Amino acid sequence: MSRISGRLPQLRQDYHKDALNEEQAGDDPVLFFEKWFTEALSANEAEPNAMTLSTVDRLGNPHSRIVLLKGLEEGCFIFFTNYQSNKGRQIEADQRVALNFFWPSLERQVRVEGLAIKIDAAASDAYFDQRPEESRIGAIASPQSRVIKSRQWLASRVATIKTEVKKTGIHRPDYWGGFAVTPHKIEFWQGRSNRLHDRIVFEKISGAKDWRKYRIAP
Repeated sequence: MSRISGRLPQLRQDYHKDALNEEQAGDDPVLFFEKWFTEALSANEAEPNAMTLSTVDRLGNPHSRIVLLKGLEEGCFIFFTNYQSNKGRQIEADQRVALNFFWPSLERQVRVEGLAIKIDAAASDAYFDQRPEESRIGAIASPQSRVIKSRQWLASRVATIKTEVKKTGIHRPDYWGGFAVTPHKIEFWQGRSNRLHDRIVFEKISGAKDWRKYRIAP
């Protein structure tokens, strides 16, 4: 038995801070997400815009990592990345993605399923240009997800880019930009006592204008 296996069954927390019913959730899941996100901000959650992004590769293998929500526009969840990274190539091959937000201080979780598409270049430019200079240089310098020789190699490449941009300025590379996730399913999870959690789901039926709302068992 591993050193942690004996402790894992004892790690247990009861949830009791809030409840969720269908009336509270309303009829528009994006508006309700905005409400919950604002409450996460007010609760001083650490990085409330952090979300798990799940993708699948060409062989159907799942992959997950944390990225940051950087926009919520026209009902779409927006994040930015290197298009040549693993996640960028996986989305190019299969647009189906899942997002997961977890706000432990509020005992809440939001799950989103949808399709990811690249946003237009002008919108990516606008976001890139307002990033801190070091972050922009890092985005240019890093061959994200690729094997590199060492940390020293990366530091040397950053130094080279810093020298180059003094002459050319810092411009968004075409291999870096945003994705917008159009949701077709959003689940709101509120922790409840004895694991009898509240789960309200909104689902877009193909061709329908409105969302279908229903409760599922915890």
